[in-house]
Amino acid sequence: MNNGRWVKTIGPGLLVGFVAALLMTLMMLALRYFFGIATPAELNGDRIAPFIPVDFFFKLLGLVGGFNTLKQLGIGNVILGQLIVGALGGWLYATIVERERAHDPTQHRSMGISRRGMLVVMLMVGLAWVVSIGSLWPVLGTHYQGLPPGQAAMVTVSGLLISYAVYGAALLGFYRFISDEPPPRSVPATTHGIGRRALLLGGVGVAAVLASTALLRQLYRLATYSYDGKEYKGADLQPITPNDRFYCVSKNNIDPHVKKDWWRVEITGQVERPRTYRLEDIVALPAVEQETTLQCISNSIGGGLMSNAIWKGVPLRILLEAAGPKAGVTEVVCRSVDGYTDDLPLEKAMDPTTLVAYEMNGVPLPQNHGFPARILAPGYVGEKSVKWVTRIELHNEDSKQFYEKQGWGPNFILHTHSRIDVPDFKGPLPLGSIIVLKGVAFAGNRGVDRVEISFDDGRTWKETELTYKQSPLAWVHWKTSWHPREAGEYKLAVRATDGTGAVQTAKTQNIAPEGATGYHRVTARILA
Repeated sequence: MNNGRWVKTIGPGLLVGFVAALLMTLMMLALRYFFGIATPAELNGDRIAPFIPVDFFFKLLGLVGGFNTLKQLGIGNVILGQLIVGALGGWLYATIVERERAHDPTQHRSMGISRRGMLVVMLMVGLAWVVSIGSLWPVLGTHYQGLPPGQAAMVTVSGLLISYAVYGAALLGFYRFISDEPPPRSVPATTHGIGRRALLLGGVGVAAVLASTALLRQLYRLATYSYDGKEYKGADLQPITPNDRFYCVSKNNIDPHVKKDWWRVEITGQVERPRTYRLEDIVALPAVEQETTLQCISNSIGGGLMSNAIWKGVPLRILLEAAGPKAGVTEVVCRSVDGYTDDLPLEKAMDPTTLVAYEMNGVPLPQNHGFPARILAPGYVGEKSVKWVTRIELHNEDSKQFYEKQGWGPNFILHTHSRIDVPDFKGPLPLGSIIVLKGVAFAGNRGVDRVEISFDDGRTWKETELTYKQSPLAWVHWKTSWHPREAGEYKLAVRATDGTGAVQTAKTQNIAPEGATGYHRVTARILA
């Protein structure tokens, strides 16, 4: 390909396409920041994530260095892909336009936008829009400021169309600008005019990069990276976890920031009387307060993805009975404004302790814990207590939801856990002193009756004192004193007995696919 051909098509086409894609990306970021409209980067992640097998998912985490890094890589790769495809689209458009001009010498570059080129751009925009809708259909109901799923889907579809239209308009206008030449009878064109225009267009691209960077910084400031996977454990553990220290796990790069006036929760599916509730409608219903501990399915043995709070809300049963479940209903699927879904058996959903909670420790739910309302499902892993709930669907058949599609489960009932929090065994402890040990134990909604500790790796056990025990739905705190007689290394272990009399299993089981089991063991070094 000669240099003239390069100047006429590939170079300008790629430049124009890249700048148009930058403006499209800027529009997507602006819609996300100001209006809560999900970006394709976020929607693609949510669409793909449920189909990543759990074993491969953990391999990915190990390969990239953690979930937050994986999320950021996903976002970055989709944005990079948009820019590359946009640049190639510009090259395609330039090739078609220049080929049309070459075949028709009566045309010149000042005649305006090529009709054929315009048709190609319209087809590109339309194809991108249709493909996006088709591939992202199950997650289009996502809206990070809380619109109900139906409205959210229409807003998301509109946002995609606006963004792609910005790309198409920019492509047409910028290519006309960069390739415009005087008519044939005028002074012959040179590449200097094209070069100057390319420089100006590059300036537009730089401005778009700067604006996008500014928006990305604002979005990063709102991101979950600082608190996703936050644990709560250690010497200052309190029976009721402060809201700002409550453990937190999120699939999102940026959690929803729901506007109360936009939010609704719908009761739909296999019901006689579909219902829609605003927050004030929920608050006006008979409420209960209950102390409940939540624990993530990803909590490791001795881990801190577990916290306790006093919740206030309405029994989910009240909402379901008002809607009238049809005969044969077996499953209740809960959908979040962020597109996450999870399910509960109808029996569990009708349990009086299963709540639609709107307060946490006496105040409205914090945004990152589900404002304005979330599901609370005691006895099940925390993922079942769906945050930012916006739709509750009743089904007459079993279906797999977000994490179950990855291969988690099928059992999501919490195992009995116990943990040693105090002292810190990282360093040696002095012989002759009385060592006070403290920790927590939790058994879902079965309660904890007894906690025992072993100083000889499980051969003998000593019962501890339960210093906090308020609710069968919550953890207990325990403590005991230990006065080692000799220097050396001691293998300590802790176990709990739940309210049914079942002793915590000693069998070691990995986190995936049903949660970790086994004793929390530590080594104490006693120095004379």
